[in-house]
Amino acid sequence: MVKVYEKGQALVLVLLSLAVVLTLVLFILSRSVTDIAVTSREEEAVRAFSAAEAGVENALVVGVGSASDIGNASYTSAVSDFAVGLPSFVYPLSLTSGESGTVWFIGHDTDSNTLCDATHPCYRGGSIKVCWGKEGTSAIVGTTPAIEFTLFYETTPGSAATARIARGAYDPNAGRRSANAFAAPDGAGCTDIEGENFAFSKNISFASLGIPAGSYNVDKGLQFAKVRMFYNTDANHKIAFDVSGAGGTMLPSQGLKVNSSGVAGESNRRLEVFQGWPEAPSIFESVVFSGNGVTK
Repeated sequence: MVKVYEKGQALVLVLLSLAVVLTLVLFILSRSVTDIAVTSREEEAVRAFSAAEAGVENALVVGVGSASDIGNASYTSAVSDFAVGLPSFVYPLSLTSGESGTVWFIGHDTDSNTLCDATHPCYRGGSIKVCWGKEGTSAIVGTTPAIEFTLFYETTPGSAATARIARGAYDPNAGRRSANAFAAPDGAGCTDIEGENFAFSKNISFASLGIPAGSYNVDKGLQFAKVRMFYNTDANHKIAFDVSGAGGTMLPSQGLKVNSSGVAGESNRRLEVFQGWPEAPSIFESVVFSGNGVTK
């Protein structure tokens, strides 16, 4: 038997084998490069976020913005007054049942001392509109949010010894009002406050709460108010405050807003933090407080 060999057959097999091996090697290398790149970006993102947090912490301590390098990352932070000189604003935190938000009527300096002057004007109006509830919230369900409005004022403006409290409570759910004795809100909600709409509102006259006229329309009479939400155990809701219809006076600063940007490599992370002015814990708003149930 005579064996016949095709010229070049062995070379073709060798080239095919080399192509397969080369493809596998290139695939493995590309995966390795991709994994390294992803890991590097994740590490940079973590460093950038940590740098942004450092910028926030530094700004809250010193009260001003700054820029600094931290190892192979850096941050830039800025501090500004929140809602100062505005006729309305949306409270930056959403509230669930039992939680409260604060609106300040008196100004603060950089050391958190209260004052009223040309640089830190105080609110002197005789009313305020409170808005709450997400747009479309039903007024006839058990989780319809109701509010309690608690206003702290001084009968002799500037004298803490004459501090007093006035309260009002408002519930959109007519079926509950006979049991909880809350008042009804106004017929309509609020529209376009910082681009947000609200289902319910109440224009609260301070005179209707029994506050004497000498405690408003003057500086240092009105201190602050707290709005506590009730019944909305299923979802958080925002609140907003509007004084645009109260004689043209504006609201003072409601706290500090810190914006911080952290950079590491190609990663950039931004944080925004709100710090309200110091106030007593909410447990002091109640005559009796218990972390558990109370049995009479």
